[in-house]
Amino acid sequence: MASDKKPLSALGLTATRGGDVAVTGVSLDSRDVKPGHLFAALPGTRVHGGEFIQYALRMRAGAILTDRVGAEIAAQELAASEAAVVVVEDPKAAFAHACALWFGAQPETVVAVTGTNGKTSVASFTRQIWAALGHEAANIGTTGVEGAFSAPGIHTTPDPLTLHRLLSNMAAAGVSHCAMEASSHGLDQRRMEAVHLAAAAFTNFTQDHLDYHGTMQAYFDAKARLFTELLPEEAAAVINLDDPKGTELVLVCERREIEVITVGQYAEDARLKITGRRMDEAGQDVLFRWQGQSYQARLDLIGAFQAMNVLTAAGLVIGAGEDAEAVFSVLPRVTGVHGRMELAARRENGAPIYVDYSHTPDSIETALKALRPHVLGRLIIVFGAGGDRDRGKRPLMGKAALEHADLLIVTDDNPRSEDPAAIRKEVLAGCPGAIEVGDRAEAILRAVDALAPGDALLIAGKGHETGQTVGDVVYPFDDVEQASVAVAALEGKI
Repeated sequence: MASDKKPLSALGLTATRGGDVAVTGVSLDSRDVKPGHLFAALPGTRVHGGEFIQYALRMRAGAILTDRVGAEIAAQELAASEAAVVVVEDPKAAFAHACALWFGAQPETVVAVTGTNGKTSVASFTRQIWAALGHEAANIGTTGVEGAFSAPGIHTTPDPLTLHRLLSNMAAAGVSHCAMEASSHGLDQRRMEAVHLAAAAFTNFTQDHLDYHGTMQAYFDAKARLFTELLPEEAAAVINLDDPKGTELVLVCERREIEVITVGQYAEDARLKITGRRMDEAGQDVLFRWQGQSYQARLDLIGAFQAMNVLTAAGLVIGAGEDAEAVFSVLPRVTGVHGRMELAARRENGAPIYVDYSHTPDSIETALKALRPHVLGRLIIVFGAGGDRDRGKRPLMGKAALEHADLLIVTDDNPRSEDPAAIRKEVLAGCPGAIEVGDRAEAILRAVDALAPGDALLIAGKGHETGQTVGDVVYPFDDVEQASVAVAALEGKI
């Protein structure tokens, strides 16, 4: 844990004014500043943190970390204060390193996974494999913190202050192994700096988050930072060779002389390769090859993509130092992740209802194609698109659903500040003829009512989420719960 005081130099910082003062803590929010704290005034997407330097100084901050723009914004206040000032070109990275040095400890083994889809499942599966091998393990990501440690209100990739405090607390609690999701936002905003990685994985790359990144290249470059800059040369990279971007990342890692474990089911030269599978109603038997030897594992998981996620997790665990034979022996013990192709309910006629977080064109296509071998009858989907996010993907989501499902119901996801009807219209442009039902609970009820023997329903988009954001209000809403309620209502159980 952090000591009471540390000089700026011990946090990797050199003051441009005020000397090597000893600070009493680190703060990212001016409202959290205590006397003697280092306050980080960072550039943001809407407002520069320099606007809050005046408030931090009123709270008697001992030092200010910012860039040239932040220093110019608060030039008058800084000139009138006695606080030390640190001005650097990349204050986000500098603050992340300072947080790591302030808190000091991390779990002995930390791995990270990036990609458009599959991050949560891979992180969870990695944690589960470690736990089965006897390690105290946890995972951090979209579903929060799970495993041998828990913490509320954690985002996919937390800000560096929250992250390094969390890693330090984990280490103090005896957690030795941690798997993290590395989002493109988190990587771009330098939240992952100074995390000591033993291995990192890449799952796939498809369109998403263009509202933030602007272009697909910028989006990919953000994810690639995990391998081009953050992963140490002595670490291992686990890369999906089936994805076109996988080859590009392999070359990056080879130039840096990083060990690469490639994973795939179509790429012939993948080191960890799926060579066969047998699907049934409850899961799949998977045949795979490693180092020229064949192995078989029973996975109680629906969808071919889940087998890839499991093997990616296995690659991470192997890359981080575990024996491959031991890893493969515990794969059958892996269980599904909440909101990821989760069996939410089943009609009395046997028709299953699945809930999945798929909210991109590719993930919708992948989820539907994964379900198809398990379904004898029709494949029904309820889906929508979130507001205030990448608009370009909306008709593409509709098109993907139209191509791979038999009955489509377009509904509201999290409309946020946008007009829900306008969002649905953009989705429907890609799937003309789909049923439009704005109320998500009614859409789920109508889809469940339509299920005949042999059919299956996929409720896509929100997965594990327990709220629906409309405007500035988050209303309680859980797709898994709604599926169960719909079945109970239709079958006279409530």
